[in-house]
Amino acid sequence: MTNNFSPPWWARNPHIQTILPLLTKVDRPALRRERFELNDGDFIDLDWLGSPKKDEAILVIIHGLEGSAESHYVRRLLNDCHQRGLCAVVHHHRSCSGESNRLARSYHSGDTQDLQDNLQHLQQRFPSSELLAVGYSLGGNVLTKYLGEYGEQSLLKRGAVISAPLKLSACAKRLEKGFSKLYQSYLIKQLQQKVTDKVKDDSLRDAMPVSLEQIKQLDTFYAFDHRVTAPLHGFSGVDDYYQRASGIDFLASISKPTLVLHAADDPFMTAEVIPAKDNVSPHVTYELHGQGGHVGFINGGTPFKPKYYLEQRILNFLLVSG
Repeated sequence: MTNNFSPPWWARNPHIQTILPLLTKVDRPALRRERFELNDGDFIDLDWLGSPKKDEAILVIIHGLEGSAESHYVRRLLNDCHQRGLCAVVHHHRSCSGESNRLARSYHSGDTQDLQDNLQHLQQRFPSSELLAVGYSLGGNVLTKYLGEYGEQSLLKRGAVISAPLKLSACAKRLEKGFSKLYQSYLIKQLQQKVTDKVKDDSLRDAMPVSLEQIKQLDTFYAFDHRVTAPLHGFSGVDDYYQRASGIDFLASISKPTLVLHAADDPFMTAEVIPAKDNVSPHVTYELHGQGGHVGFINGGTPFKPKYYLEQRILNFLLVSG
């Protein structure tokens, strides 16, 4: 536990911490889009801030569920990168850049292959540039799993994981309760729409595991992941998916300096995402705050112009030399 983050009196509620940033979007610097073709015939889009310079780092930003370069937390980080002259690239998950991906499959919480392919692509093009990464929420779980899977072979120099649902089953159940159901409903509707579009696509319909009528019934993450995510991505069912994709079991295998940051009051989480000390690699800096909500961490300003802890903490950690 550290004492560097302290919310103002008006932002001590976890839902204010979580929702207010959604309502106070900020401008962001201009980005340049690059389409990266994947080996399976699909693609992901990369949005670039600046151009990589010889011997200077590139920050890879991995957004959360149904996020993008337009997400509030990505916009703010891009602004700070711009001010520091740091080259950054937003790694969009399949179908999250504003255009549907080509295949029936999409992305999921444990999909590290697309990230590895992109990092290899970046390393080959810019061999003198160290690669740094930050992952938020679902993207943070992906990053955790990637760092643990690859260990010393990870292509990243350092990483930061923010508000990640490291125990997927517990987080899915948490989002079925109380006020948190509103977050589930908001996200599920977006996922349902994407699946609906694919079922209506003549070239994809036969590959989809559900019908239009069934999609409407998938109103929880547990149901959606069991009927859609799991079968589309090679899992036997939702429990198999949640077990194999959860990042918490990969923390012990991380070999690169990694910041993992959580808020104990995160309305997407339960205490099950908090790892035991014995299950965390010595290369991991684990930071648990009592407050902060989900990808919130407002630490000042006013309700109309809040200020945040995250960007400074992330960049100060990632940009340590040596």
